[in-house]
Amino acid sequence: MTHRIARTGLLALSLAGVAAPAAAQFEGETLYLFNWSQYMDPAIIERFEDRHDVEVVRNYFNSNGELFAKLQAGGDSQYDVIVPSNYYVPRLINSDLVQPLDHEQLPNLDNLMDTFIDPAFDPGNAYTAAYQWGTTGLVYDQAALGDVPASWSVLFDPAVNADAPFAVPEDAQVSLGAACAYLGHGYDCIERDELEPAARLILESKQRDNFAGFVQGTPILQQLVRGSVAAGMTFNGDFVFYKTEDPEGFEDIRYVIPEEGAELWVDNMMIPANAPNPELAHAFINYILSAEVGAQLSNWNYYSSPNAASLPMLDAVLQEPPITPTDEEMDRLTFIPSLEGDALQFVQQIWREVESR
Repeated sequence: MTHRIARTGLLALSLAGVAAPAAAQFEGETLYLFNWSQYMDPAIIERFEDRHDVEVVRNYFNSNGELFAKLQAGGDSQYDVIVPSNYYVPRLINSDLVQPLDHEQLPNLDNLMDTFIDPAFDPGNAYTAAYQWGTTGLVYDQAALGDVPASWSVLFDPAVNADAPFAVPEDAQVSLGAACAYLGHGYDCIERDELEPAARLILESKQRDNFAGFVQGTPILQQLVRGSVAAGMTFNGDFVFYKTEDPEGFEDIRYVIPEEGAELWVDNMMIPANAPNPELAHAFINYILSAEVGAQLSNWNYYSSPNAASLPMLDAVLQEPPITPTDEEMDRLTFIPSLEGDALQFVQQIWREVESR
């Protein structure tokens, strides 16, 4: 989950404390990293390569579904480290596409904040180490909509937004979660009698004259600035990055955590089941979990660090909303539930119906 564009002009954090020469254990080897695009400061990669005398080959995916399909098609033996979001983790584990972590090789795992230790989607961090975290909220143009409530009603209630163009993401669980929350069932709803009315609400919204289509979290920001849409859903880090880069264009653009609830997400580092070099993968994960590297990663990405040891080194903008939610906002945030079997098939079925009608 990231602003998939190049970053320029940012000063790299000095990593003198972690750059000492390492034993030539991996000399000449290659690490294959499969990540969201533009989600890693190149200087972090270069320093790891220099430290271990290795090469890092990066490949990219644009959605969790794409990652999952690639691993199923043999990618579990092509990559050493992958970075899926929390709600895909159980699906990867139960499909035997990933391997357990060796905690003895990950002493920096102790740096993680309590929130990301022993998560419900991976008890005991048996398979995952948190990478970055953030929120998915409502974004809108106040100049076009005026003073509207911090509510999903901006998308789903024609009495609140009768004319201004709006969009929702094509990710089924993200959009259904917002509709569920608006209907009072919570963003993490999973029951059929909650999901069905949520799907009907999105379908009704889709049939309104001012529905602009299914637009993902990063492109919606570009469309907001152009004026082709006035409301949608996006990621907090993307919003702050774009606002920082173009303060004039984003003068009237607002990002809020709706009062009905929204998504808290965390992307995680995992090792595929048949990774070519799992030992080097552990070394890389442990490197990312170091305090200095964790801070550099967040300062470059504009996303929150799950690394408690990194917090004192984060830029000021990362230590306040919307990057760091308030306590009251945190109470309204929840992880998207992990679905499998009949529950997953049901969501996929109703979403196909929404998209096709």
